[in-house]
Amino acid sequence: MKITTTILALAILFASCNQYEKTKSGLMYKITKGSGKQKLKNGDLIKFNVEYKIREKDTVLFTTYGHIPSFYKIDSSQLRKFDFSELFPICSVGDKLEFVMNIDTLKKLGMIPEYNAVFKRGGVINGKAEILKVYANEDELKADIDKEVAAEKDREIKAVDDYTKKKGVKTEKTAGGVFVEINQQGTGEKVDSGKLVSILYTGILMSNGKEFESNMKGTNAGKTLDVVIGTHQVIPGWEEGLKLFAAGGKGKLYIPAMLAYGAQGNPPVIPSYANLIFEVEVKDVKTPPPPAPAPKPATPPPTIKK
Repeated sequence: MKITTTILALAILFASCNQYEKTKSGLMYKITKGSGKQKLKNGDLIKFNVEYKIREKDTVLFTTYGHIPSFYKIDSSQLRKFDFSELFPICSVGDKLEFVMNIDTLKKLGMIPEYNAVFKRGGVINGKAEILKVYANEDELKADIDKEVAAEKDREIKAVDDYTKKKGVKTEKTAGGVFVEINQQGTGEKVDSGKLVSILYTGILMSNGKEFESNMKGTNAGKTLDVVIGTHQVIPGWEEGLKLFAAGGKGKLYIPAMLAYGAQGNPPVIPSYANLIFEVEVKDVKTPPPPAPAPKPATPPPTIKK
């Protein structure tokens, strides 16, 4: 029965592959034509959605669907090989693309430096994309980017707010949109810009409650992370949220993705557009030592007059 099932699966895969075409670089693709009549051409400024999934576990590597779309200027002289952008010159606005990327080929082309737990030997990436719009000029493009970024921030803040309300968590909201649960505010020096803060923390994915990093437990237990607030050593959500505590403070930071790792995420542990929770304990707050003085320039030798 297992053999029969495997043969059937392979037959279905083979049949589906026959519906695909190949680019010159070998990328398998299929285009479903939309109702748009505007064909893409060299120099066009375009907006599109794109998604990549590991076929083996149907794991999303990256997606813009439901988030900020991607933006691109078509340059036919610099289209990337073995990439769906090869297809832009034969697409129109409204077209939907499906494509298949072999991980071994990506490795061979140097697009993946090494095989790992995500990009496995023999693996396959399934992708899809949809052409949304062509812009008349760069000003129109910039205005739409700003609009999309603002909409993404609003979506994330609402999602975090809904999450805390559903969990019955009492929080304070910062100006930027971090929700802070204060269990113990602390009685020592207050966290502020320019202060050296020593922190214990545990990072948690809001989507599934999975812990991804901690110095409260495990091999790094008790080893504080020391950062100077305001120097961009940590994500913006920490910079904002920690200012509600003083030394000795304990609580949680509920951080929208755009104030954390945003569209890029922090693979493989933090997906793109991941809202995060950090359990934090502020162990110490103090003024950092002054920077070491810059070395004095060497004194030039005296000029000897002849």
